[in-house]
Order: sequence, then structure tokens, then C-alpha cells
Amino acid sequence: MKIAIINGPNLNLLGKRETDIYGTESFDQFFEKLKTKFTEAELVYFQSNIEGELVNAIQEYGFSMDGIILNPAAYTHTSVAIGDAVAAVKASVVEVHISNVHAREDFRKFSHVSGKCAGSIFGLGLKGYELAITWLLTNH
Repeated sequence: MKIAIINGPNLNLLGKRETDIYGTESFDQFFEKLKTKFTEAELVYFQSNIEGELVNAIQEYGFSMDGIILNPAAYTHTSVAIGDAVAAVKASVVEVHISNVHAREDFRKFSHVSGKCAGSIFGLGLKGYELAITWLLTNH
């Protein structure tokens, strides 16, 4: 099974930013662990701080991969375009957020993405990505 992990803005700073919320491990380090743990999956990783690049990646991987794990980060709450891209692709999309967005500022409680995904995982740290991969592997 082919699975793309797509991360949005500021997630390139994992391990450096707000370590009390996001931890001290970089996503690149974590991604290597995922590839070792889930050898039955072909995993690819893409990250961008730019909304249009995320839309392009969702469109590209959404027709060439079996599943997408998407953390649109702050664009979750602002990007109609990312929500529309998720709705347009054939791959199953699982939304993941490292923090519990519903326990944070009020503006983070609205999502343009969640209703268009197969499911959403919030607040379980990086473990959310593992759970999303497991779900994709067992439901396809």
C-alpha cells in the first residue's frame, strides 16, 4: 500500500518549536521510524509552508497513492482550497493534528478539512500518524 504523509506550515520546525506541545523530535527523525515500523507500506513524505503547494501535493498523491495522512496545520482553519482538494481526490484521507485543536483557541475549532476526510485524529502527538497508517492498512 502506498501512503503519502503531507504536513502543512511550521511542521518543518518540529523538535524546535513549542516543544512543550510538539515534542523534541523532528518529523524527519520520526518519519524514519515510521518507515522501519511499517515495512508493508510504501511511505512518502511532503511538507510545505505554502498553501498552493499543499493543494498540488494532495492532488498529485490523491490519484497516485492509496491513502494520504494530512496535517494541514493552521490551514485547517482557513483554507477552503485544501478542503476542496481533499474532496476531489480518490485516495482515503486521514486528518492528523499533533495537538488537540479543540482544547486550544476558539478559531482552531473550525475546520475546512475534517468533514471531507475519512477520519480525524487530534491531540495524540506523533502517535496519531501511526494510528492513521494502521487504519489505512487495515481498511483498504
